[in-house]
Amino acid sequence: MQRARQHAETRHRQRRQQVAREAARLMVEGGHRDFHRAKLKAAARLGIDDEASLPRNEEIEEALREHQRLFPGPARDTTLRRQREAALEALEFFSAFAPRLVGPVLDGTADRHSAVLLHLHVDDADAVPRSFEDAGIPACQGSVRIRYDRDRSGVAPAWHFDADGIAFEVRVLPYSALRQAPLSVDGLPQHRASAGQLRQLLVDASNQDRSS
Repeated sequence: MQRARQHAETRHRQRRQQVAREAARLMVEGGHRDFHRAKLKAAARLGIDDEASLPRNEEIEEALREHQRLFPGPARDTTLRRQREAALEALEFFSAFAPRLVGPVLDGTADRHSAVLLHLHVDDADAVPRSFEDAGIPACQGSVRIRYDRDRSGVAPAWHFDADGIAFEVRVLPYSALRQAPLSVDGLPQHRASAGQLRQLLVDASNQDRSS
């Protein structure tokens, strides 16, 4: 019985890896970041229909990194650095709102379709659009649901704009959310970076490029 259970676990693990790799390929080729849709589409293409074989988002992110390493797009490293440099400028611009960078530009899985995703923390949500108006930045407003913890969620304003050919999405969270990052779809706190942390990440990446 134990051997049968181990065999089943190995089979599910191998299937999750297959689905994760296929989902990563679909996301790269389709230029979208919908993990749930990608994993379901990948599983359907592979003829896999059991819940245990669906990978977690972090498994897909790992597959994305591996895919990008094996099949680098044109000037991908240059694009990622440009996005991170633009993110740093935006973090400095929004410094009054305790901004944090989150998402694919931070974790390194971004491609040319990815938006720079920022979290701003302020209790006066109207202060953000006023900053756009003062700087003459045309931005479109939307909204997004945020999971603050396992028991609390809410709808947050989200602003979209382009700068120098790079897409940005700015989500406005209450200042209290600065103490703990909102949850990802996997229920874990999102990885995020301040301007100082992103600046150090850029320095480390430059040093690594020079040494390789």
